[in-house]
Amino acid sequence: MTRAIAVGLAVAGMMLVGAGSASAHHAFAAEFDANHPVSFKGRVSKMLWVNPHSWIYVDVKKPDGKVETWAVEGGTPSVLFRRGLTKASLKPGTEIVVDGYRAKDGSMRANGRSVT
Repeated sequence: MTRAIAVGLAVAGMMLVGAGSASAHHAFAAEFDANHPVSFKGRVSKMLWVNPHSWIYVDVKKPDGKVETWAVEGGTPSVLFRRGLTKASLKPGTEIVVDGYRAKDGSMRANGRSVT
């Protein structure tokens, strides 16, 4: 298994683990719409390791050539670190696929259900 695939699977798993712990400080339903799933492919522009959640910023190229930047909420940095990820695990330029749920306010924010 290549490092990129391993990192992608690890990030996906961490987002699932982090989603369960999110209820400790806010409800998923307060910010995200479970009835509005999103799926997109793009390149990582940056990853922030901030509490209470990590954030992956993804540049998604639309069919008309314009680029949208999505912010994807992930697990807590401490959980990701315990699972073997570091700040350098997901480098800018890495292509990923995100499946998740869009923010209720319609912004380009999503709760990441899985990242590969």
